[in-house]
Amino acid sequence: MPTQTWTLNGPILLAGCGKMGSALLAGWVASGMNPGDILVQEPTPSPDLLAFCAAHGVSLAATQVPSRAPSVLIMAVKPQAMATVYPALAALAGPNTITLSIAAGKTIASFAAHLPANAAIVRAMPNTPAAIGRGMTVLCPNANVTPAQRALCEQLMSAVGDVGWLSDETLMDAVTAVSGSGPAYVFLLAEALTQAGIAAGLDAALATQLARATIAGSGELMRQSPEIPAAILRQNVTSPGGTTAAALDVLMASNGLTPLMTCAIAAATARGKALAS
Repeated sequence: MPTQTWTLNGPILLAGCGKMGSALLAGWVASGMNPGDILVQEPTPSPDLLAFCAAHGVSLAATQVPSRAPSVLIMAVKPQAMATVYPALAALAGPNTITLSIAAGKTIASFAAHLPANAAIVRAMPNTPAAIGRGMTVLCPNANVTPAQRALCEQLMSAVGDVGWLSDETLMDAVTAVSGSGPAYVFLLAEALTQAGIAAGLDAALATQLARATIAGSGELMRQSPEIPAAILRQNVTSPGGTTAAALDVLMASNGLTPLMTCAIAAATARGKALAS
């Protein structure tokens, strides 16, 4: 990862350092952030986290009280623990502190309730490929976030993948349904391809290898071709009247993959709204 310049007016306080928090931490250090600027609060650190912090000089403790107000207070604790953890941490915020939450379902208003009226808050929804630097994060700011704070939050999340922005927080449930939950849909596709290959007579090991390599390779091809729409990539491997076209006639039927995925995303979106209410 290329070294970046980090402009901070206080430490980065990372509350919660499980899989996503650890991915962020590794990304920041790899991109050139001074490890001395990072404070990690994690009551039950994994052996890997303990080793990483020791090796890089990152401050790790069950609780952290910085000597000055943090630039960013990153909330990476489990959503169900947020009401217990956040109020005490909110008291550490200064006038220039940004609260950046990656907790699913926790609204901007739920953080604002513990902060002054002019506090800057950004809600983020990353996904699990962040663990290998290929994540997708969508950020939504409140009206108090300055351009400089917005840029800093984007830089923080770009350390683990691509970043997009929303201005309408009500769409975060749809974001969660598409990209937050999306890796599970891709893994299900790999399962389905494997089972279909076995049903067609392939050895299970070979069917598994074919499904995994095909999905991984196709995803990388799409990543390296950002200017080419997915529909064009599909057409490029579809000969008229050929085997791919025969399969796509099934997948693109009126009751095929697109309407099924539309229903799935709608169900996930509705569930997200229900959990947040």
